[in-house]
Amino acid sequence: MTALALTRLEDALAHVPSAVAAVAAMVDGAPEGLVATSLSVGASFDPPLVMFAVREASTTWPLLRTSPRIGVSMLSEAQGEATRRLASRTRHRRFEGLSREERSGGAVLVGGSSLRFECSVHAETPAGDHRVVLLRVHSLELDPGVEPLVYHRSGFRALRDAS
Repeated sequence: MTALALTRLEDALAHVPSAVAAVAAMVDGAPEGLVATSLSVGASFDPPLVMFAVREASTTWPLLRTSPRIGVSMLSEAQGEATRRLASRTRHRRFEGLSREERSGGAVLVGGSSLRFECSVHAETPAGDHRVVLLRVHSLELDPGVEPLVYHRSGFRALRDAS
């Protein structure tokens, strides 16, 4: 694909609203995490699977995949600023301002999020410059009173009812 076509594709895909999820686990006694805007729920119901894509160049995913359990937290509309830190390249500051719960299997779940899954890696598949990761869901927690954060047109947005 030419550079121009790639730029147009990236610009076009920015118009697709996406959920914002923290994918996190304890690694060597410290929380590690990344932000995924490619999370797809309901990849399978039997077994229960969710999936997301991560760049092959990610330095965080190789750390996370070693954990027996991985937390996936759908971030809330109130967590936009904290999400920017979680997505930053400064690892030691990623979890500043985020309350978190560390589970016995290593999963890290973000407090105040609208939906939380405790998962394990089911499968991974190379996909161009990304890797598609299927996660098996072992447990979930839902807070229907919390509105999710949405990524759209290269920015964080809140949902609102259509008139």
